[in-house]
Amino acid sequence: MTQTPDALDLGRFDAPLLFFGGPLSNLAATRAMREQAQKLGFPPERVICTGDIVAYCAEPVETVELVRDWGIAVVQGNCEESLGEESPDCGCGFEEGTVCSRLSADWYDYANRRIDSGDRAWMRTLPRAIRLELANRSILVVHGGVAQNNRFIFPGSDDAQVAEELEMAGTDLIIGGHSCIPSGRRIGPRSWLNVGAIGLPANDGTPDGWYLVLSPEQEGLHCDWHRLPYPAVEAGHAMYAAGLTDYARTLVTGLWPSMDVLPAADRARQGIPLQPQGLNL
Repeated sequence: MTQTPDALDLGRFDAPLLFFGGPLSNLAATRAMREQAQKLGFPPERVICTGDIVAYCAEPVETVELVRDWGIAVVQGNCEESLGEESPDCGCGFEEGTVCSRLSADWYDYANRRIDSGDRAWMRTLPRAIRLELANRSILVVHGGVAQNNRFIFPGSDDAQVAEELEMAGTDLIIGGHSCIPSGRRIGPRSWLNVGAIGLPANDGTPDGWYLVLSPEQEGLHCDWHRLPYPAVEAGHAMYAAGLTDYARTLVTGLWPSMDVLPAADRARQGIPLQPQGLNL
């Protein structure tokens, strides 16, 4: 049964689309993403962000300003929801008492003290999901899951979890973010694609972010994940200056400070550079 949240309908597209997620207060990465989109010829109306503009890194205000000025469509991530409602925590879905939960308290407090009322009001206006059609395929863009915006879907997550999301969406594809690791899979005639994140590495031992390009072809759609190199050392220095040291190291090493949230299969792949294969859908 379809149980999708209120969604912004962008209508039908016939040209390639660029999707990215998780700027995560990383201004250097967000600048690099905007420059790369412009270099590739993607106007703002063909660029979609899966949310979490603000999170781990040191420049939340500047990153929000850049994204708003860019004029792209943005899904409301759990961090936008929490900041918009002035919640006491980020709502990331970490289990209480885990390392991830403890570390999130530091960066959320840092960001929450800096985001102003105008940006909070804008965050509250963001849609929980975005609908569109490309090459006669229906697509739902979400942050984490269809009904739960902080649900983690990792490459190692069970097919049953993905099938549940696809059933709720009722679309040919779901495109999500939140987990920071790019991946894609088919479940029967439908597909789940995760864009990864630009503001935090994918725990693969490299500093790069990731984004997704979805292109119409004669027989359907082709999706390709791409690395986003950017001056990670610059972003790391800004984090050290702000006292956000744990994730500052991550930007350079490409390794997460905790793997609490990861399935066993994904933990075993830590430090192994990702090489996502393109998919024909």
